Amino acid sequence: MSDDRISRIEALLVEAFAPTHLLVKDQSHLHAGHEGARDGRGHFDVTIESKEFSGKRPLACHRMVYDAMGSLMETDIHALRIHARAPAE
Repeated sequence: MSDDRISRIEALLVEAFAPTHLLVKDQSHLHAGHEGARDGRGHFDVTIESKEFSGKRPLACHRMVYDAMGSLMETDIHALRIHARAPAE
């Protein structure tokens, strides 16, 4: 199940941002017993680098990532830690 979720998250991020670097980690095991873990949704850590983030403030980048996740935020993801940045020039 975790690999499937990671694949779906990666696919959405690749489609939305064509990242130069992407790493998605499932951190759900670190939150066992946590309120959000009880309903089966997971905790994920995303590191993403894309030209789409150039000139944008961190909050705007985070909103873009949340928007790209769409309904997964309601069905599969309880928490999403985001490290988003533009590539170094």
